[in-house]
Amino acid sequence: MDKPVITKGIDHFFIDVYNIFRFISRFFRQLFHPPFEFREFMRQCYFVGNKSLSLITLTGFITGLVFTKQSRPSLAEFGATSWLPSLISIAIIRALAPLVTSLICAGKVGSGIGAELASMRVTEQIDAMEVSAINPFKYLVVTRIMATTVCVPLLMAYTGLVGMAGAYLDIHLNEQTSLATFTQNAVTNISFLDLASSLLKATMYGFTIGVVSCYQGYNATQGTQGVGKAANVSVVISMFLIFIEEVVIVQLINAIR
Repeated sequence: MDKPVITKGIDHFFIDVYNIFRFISRFFRQLFHPPFEFREFMRQCYFVGNKSLSLITLTGFITGLVFTKQSRPSLAEFGATSWLPSLISIAIIRALAPLVTSLICAGKVGSGIGAELASMRVTEQIDAMEVSAINPFKYLVVTRIMATTVCVPLLMAYTGLVGMAGAYLDIHLNEQTSLATFTQNAVTNISFLDLASSLLKATMYGFTIGVVSCYQGYNATQGTQGVGKAANVSVVISMFLIFIEEVVIVQLINAIR
């Protein structure tokens, strides 16, 4: 007798969770064992940065500019436009920079990794690497997960700087605030906990993007149709998990704060 559809769905869900945990544990086991594919790791870091930098620059600048424009009328009602630099810096560093960066990377980088590995899987290139005595998991998966984990925090810092530049431009044009005054007001209310939480978020988001996209691509099936599916699912699941992690990390940071 066939199982009900709901029961099959639950079974598949727990099987997928188990396989993902095996995938992550395999990553950590092989991470610290030679050979270390440093050249491939650096190539993947360049890929992550090159794929995302132009879009992150534009998005970060516009985010800071637009958020400043939208915040000004509310503060102007209370005669508190001088608080704009502090407000913008808190919003960008605590939330906007890590979230915007990770979502862009999930769309640009995650889909690329998922499609690339899926294409290698369905064309049996990964199987050929195994026959050639090359560890494909070490070469293809470990390097990519490490690249996203390392590069997303760096891109997040860049997004914060670009966003603050956009905010300063708008504030300078409207209030004629000098760069020194803007910088002093912006960093006044930023604590070490804010910086640490942003770094933690970006690192977790980068790791999530790497794991999800590599898992979907490395285990792709269904021929060429699986390539598109792996790219699409990598983006959707990465973004879904990023939002969940955002909620959890914010609750933890607020409890510490």
